[in-house]
Amino acid sequence: MFRWFGGIRGLLSNPGREESISKEQELKNRKLWSALNLSISIHYWNNSAKSLFPKTSPIPLKSPTEIELRIKEIIEKLDQQIPPRPFTHVNTTTSATHSIATILNPQDTYCRGDQLDILLEVRDHLGHRKQYGGDFLRARMSSPALKAGASGKVTDFNNGTYLVSFTLFWEGQISLSLLLIHPSEGASALWRARNQGYKIIFKGKFVNGTFHVFTECGLTLNSSAELCEYLDNRDQEAFYCVKPQHMPCEALTHMTTQNREVSYLTDKEKSLFHRSKVGVEMMKDHKHIDVANCNKSEKIEEKCQVGMKPPVPGGYTLQGKWITTFCNQVQLDTIKINGCLKGKLIYLLGDSTLRQWIYYLPKVVKTLKFFDLHETGIFKKHLLLDAERHTQIQWKKHHHPFVTLQLYSLIGHDYIPREIDQLSGDKNTAIVITFGQHFRPFPIDIFIRRAIGVRKAIERLFLRSPTTKVIIKTENIREMHLDTERLGDFHGYIQYLITKDIFKDLNVGIIDAWDMTIAYNTNNVHPPDHVIGNQINMFLNYIC
Repeated sequence: MFRWFGGIRGLLSNPGREESISKEQELKNRKLWSALNLSISIHYWNNSAKSLFPKTSPIPLKSPTEIELRIKEIIEKLDQQIPPRPFTHVNTTTSATHSIATILNPQDTYCRGDQLDILLEVRDHLGHRKQYGGDFLRARMSSPALKAGASGKVTDFNNGTYLVSFTLFWEGQISLSLLLIHPSEGASALWRARNQGYKIIFKGKFVNGTFHVFTECGLTLNSSAELCEYLDNRDQEAFYCVKPQHMPCEALTHMTTQNREVSYLTDKEKSLFHRSKVGVEMMKDHKHIDVANCNKSEKIEEKCQVGMKPPVPGGYTLQGKWITTFCNQVQLDTIKINGCLKGKLIYLLGDSTLRQWIYYLPKVVKTLKFFDLHETGIFKKHLLLDAERHTQIQWKKHHHPFVTLQLYSLIGHDYIPREIDQLSGDKNTAIVITFGQHFRPFPIDIFIRRAIGVRKAIERLFLRSPTTKVIIKTENIREMHLDTERLGDFHGYIQYLITKDIFKDLNVGIIDAWDMTIAYNTNNVHPPDHVIGNQINMFLNYIC
């Protein structure tokens, strides 16, 4: 069953544990693994079609490594839980218009803090009730006049019915929304297509003096030409380029990408992703509800700190501010932010959604100034300094895969685990990590491998410096009608669940940007500044 707001439990058996694990503990892990039962199902099936690029182990080995075994087990669990949903006609797929949403125990007025439950019965376009679940749904409540919003929780009973639950966080008139992002047939098609092949072409620039040449590169290459192999044996990461003539492999300096003109969806499946069929409202008969204060008050005493695991929803927006529901979050003004950042070394590792942070901070903290590192382009390393307060903030993009038409430098950039390994850490050091948006066009094993590698690097960091603060920022939701097969939020949501599971028992802070951007209803990979400011405020609450 699809619990789109639940968590994948048990996908990894103690991910990131070092090789020195005892035999007794390993035996316990195997017993635990065999007993695990996923609390979420996300319907996927084994792919029997031949890929354009055969999936091979990035680094040939005689026997599978620990990382490969873990990836295999995660994918097998997903395979078992996601059956195929073939359809003969679009009329047999889920219809938002014919589905029925019923408020359970309706009231004229609700109290703040109450839970409101809705029973959803999905039907196809012919009006027939569906006998299985797996629809990709998004629940949200809002009060535009109050600049208020929050996500809802969807529980899939896997029989054509869902329970949609909202916690009524504020008083006033509240609108309810339940969007059918994709029917289960579309979600299954996207999942199959994602794992069936590679949809991005990499072009590497090799430089020798004044001469340069571009060759094809990739996470895997189907070529008989001589290849340059860029391997990380420890983390089982690999990248390849066709070797240019008369130039060494070390001459690779820059990279760019473009879409491969290929689709793994059938024409019938593509019809499910037409603009008019993505994100269709299902709560058409429920305009709004009224919520009163009822003299209810809740005060959370415990300060926000790393190690806490946000529930879903983990907060809500009110008057444009993000308010957490699991810890006492302080809204920091400029003076408090200055005090918080004094003496701090902050490393932002990831994609452009974290680069937004380093652009936003100087607008609030005027003493932070960019230091010119003599690099070019928007994907260069960015460095902010406040010499008087001994504050340094740095942003670096993550390594392959990084998808953009713009040419970007590879010099001085490495995989996030290697970047973490280079930091000594201390009580005044904080690291923020995000990755996912650039992984959406690739088979899921690429993302899982990186997540495991990042977890292992954090464990190594905590061994040498347990006081270092590490924050994981999950993905933002993004544009709803943008190249669904490559970049759609369905792929991002699977990664979101896997991320939460892999890092769930580490002493890290979580900024649940997925939950936040649903609440703010941004639908943009790069949210506006007021959302960025609230993400940063959450970060500062963790480290100060």
